[in-house]
Amino acid sequence: MKAPLSWLREYVDLPPVTAHEVAERLTAAGLKLERIISHGHDVKNVVVGEVLEIEELTGFKKPIRHCKVEVGEATPREIVCGASNFVAGDRVPVVLPGGVLPGGFEVGARKTYGRLSEGMICSERELGLGDDHDGIMVLPPETPIGTDVVELLGLRDDVIEMEISPDISYAMSMRGVAREAAIAFGVPFHDPADLQPPAAAEEAWPAWIADATACDRFVLREVRGFDPAAKSPLWMRVRLTRAGMRPVSLAVDITNYVMLEMGQPLHAFDRAKLTGEIVVRRAEPGERLETLDHVVRELHPEDILITDQSGPISMAGTMGGLATEISETTTDVVIEAAHFSAPGISRESRAHNLVSESSKRFERGVDRELPVVATWRAVTMLAELGGAAIQPGLTHAEVEVEPARIAIPAAYPGQVGGVPYPKETVVRRLEQVGCTVADGDDPAIRRGGVAPTAVVTGGEIAARLAVTGPDMITVTPPSWRTDLTDPADLAEEVIRLEGYDGLPSVLPKAPAGAGLTETQRLRRRVGRVLADHGYVEVLSYPFIGQADLDNLQLPADDDRRRATRLTNPISDDEPYMRTTLLPGLLKTLVRNVGRGFADISLFESGLVYRAKPGATATAPVFGVERAPAGEELAALEAALPAQPERLAVVLAGEFERSGWWGKGRQATWADAVEAARMAAAQAGVELRVAADQHEPWHPGRCAALYAGDTLVGHAGELHPRVIEAYGLPPRTCAMEMELTRLDLRGPVNAPAVSAYPVATQDVALIVAAGTPEASVAAALREGAGDLLESIRLFDVYTGAQVGEGNKSLAYTLRFRAPERTLTVEETTAARDAAVALAADRVGASLRGA
Repeated sequence: MKAPLSWLREYVDLPPVTAHEVAERLTAAGLKLERIISHGHDVKNVVVGEVLEIEELTGFKKPIRHCKVEVGEATPREIVCGASNFVAGDRVPVVLPGGVLPGGFEVGARKTYGRLSEGMICSERELGLGDDHDGIMVLPPETPIGTDVVELLGLRDDVIEMEISPDISYAMSMRGVAREAAIAFGVPFHDPADLQPPAAAEEAWPAWIADATACDRFVLREVRGFDPAAKSPLWMRVRLTRAGMRPVSLAVDITNYVMLEMGQPLHAFDRAKLTGEIVVRRAEPGERLETLDHVVRELHPEDILITDQSGPISMAGTMGGLATEISETTTDVVIEAAHFSAPGISRESRAHNLVSESSKRFERGVDRELPVVATWRAVTMLAELGGAAIQPGLTHAEVEVEPARIAIPAAYPGQVGGVPYPKETVVRRLEQVGCTVADGDDPAIRRGGVAPTAVVTGGEIAARLAVTGPDMITVTPPSWRTDLTDPADLAEEVIRLEGYDGLPSVLPKAPAGAGLTETQRLRRRVGRVLADHGYVEVLSYPFIGQADLDNLQLPADDDRRRATRLTNPISDDEPYMRTTLLPGLLKTLVRNVGRGFADISLFESGLVYRAKPGATATAPVFGVERAPAGEELAALEAALPAQPERLAVVLAGEFERSGWWGKGRQATWADAVEAARMAAAQAGVELRVAADQHEPWHPGRCAALYAGDTLVGHAGELHPRVIEAYGLPPRTCAMEMELTRLDLRGPVNAPAVSAYPVATQDVALIVAAGTPEASVAAALREGAGDLLESIRLFDVYTGAQVGEGNKSLAYTLRFRAPERTLTVEETTAARDAAVALAADRVGASLRGA
């Protein structure tokens, strides 16, 4: 919203303050300042002159005129001009030598086209009054010669531009901004809507409302004998331009002027082009309308239309139809103003990608009481400026709407702001914004005597504050404050007008609690241990697309393909909530490799979204007028996807860096498995590893990770087709596991440390080459019994000494008893038992036996 300061002063008795001081007060009141635009402050030495003689110069590509202009000096000025829309005797604005035009353009005396030019005759655009550059600006003949044009035309002005948030629609008008300025400075406010239209006993044009949900007030007035050649006065064109609108014609300019002045959008119809009664309704299937921008639009069933017997003639509150527009021959005009549904206009505007100054106001909420006054203001201006005759009729179709009433304790604003406000202050501030305040709790609200949608009660607030009787007040917000709907809104009004700077800066008390949950603690411990081992944490968007699932080579029946689709996705390429962490990590890995980081280890922990078996396709949507009931919450919970906490890592390139100290080591599937083991160890869980086949991993290099008998994830080397699909480095490895499946029984207890010495036994077993090492280790661990403290694989050998198709696995077994020193016989017996079970389970034999 752009508010010229000179226009603002017409409605507010402002003291002699600058635009910056006004902007500061408005900002303190809650209106966000964008910028202040200054006009005409650099203009000087521009006066009114009278053209005495005009000599047409020939021999040039365009018409050139040499003029003698009287400017109130001893002798006339000689000026060369290329415009031809003025004649001798016209009064025109003249910039004398040494003068300055808007933008710092200096004008001097110079020789041009063979003649001396002592200044310049100006157009409206050169004076910064508009975009008209078709010819010289001709002033009224009675304008005194030599008058300062800056003062005459009001060239010097400041425009305060503000960003209006959706909740303060009243500020999208000079009326609304002026009211805020009057409150801020404590000075009188002159309401431009304070008019008394005459009573009307007949209709201006037959009209009615067919859909009360689309419109609850529709007003028409009529003028006849309008002069279509009448031009908008300069002051109106200047104000429209500085307020951000382009002057078009007198009839259209008047409707725009009243909209900027009062905040009520208007529309002008050519009466001769209307046929039959006007009806406000929703669109019907197959209807179309060619709007003023010459676009034929397919109308939607929810669109709000203004129609006559010919069909749609206007998209209500958004843009008029071409068939009934005001033309150069229009003499009879019907002015329309209405109060349309804000959500309806918002949906209509967005559905057609058609945003207008009118729709911006309607979708935020317009004063319901303005249509009668605004139409009277418009027809009065058409009569004064366009010579029209106002017809006595008035069409006023209306649906009764009960005004909202809000009952709150008078102390409630102070409770919200943390500053005690006396009841008198609360009442005064609410009345300043236009509210009607009555003492007590209106019994009609308690009985439900008015429409529920129009009532807000402070019963719960009063009960919480133990306030009753005269300390309760009932507030009726004004019609222009559609944002005041509940007690919190009223509290905000009191607080902002009293000043946000008066609120104390007090830190809230931290409520007593148990601190972090065990899941949160585990997530932090896992992050720390992975970071300590060289992994870098990343955060990816939780969105995936069909291409991500295809690139992972997932089967058609894989549960990870049952993704939850977003109603309004950020990107059409990623419309689903992720069911796995891998796509985001893999794309991050590719991005880093593309920027020269070939050796990289990444991890991410976060939620995934897995559809529940039998869940409904979409979650139910409930209203905001009450809290959902138990069965409604259950239905909502059933529709939501499961959201387990998962951890994933990806590795590529060198895991141990090479350098002067040695050769380094490439990342392998074993590193991915080890990352899972380190994470599980933070929960006090020892993982069991088994060979598996699971997409997107390589079928021969994939490990299933178990916590007891519970599958918690997979790790290994990615499938070559996945690597190719994502453009990953060769032999990229990954791990993904579900942290929520780890059995968290509380804080992890440190293992007991025995004071007795450890007994070590080494054993080398020969097994078939295809035997998983995890199966051998599991057999040894089970066979060794309770005395076994740990088992470690320290060598793998294949070659002639173990036979073709075999491999040798060498382990170190550590035995320890908590209460005594073990004997050699005990450790040997435990080792032999372990070897015997391995022989029975996997066919292992001692190497060298």
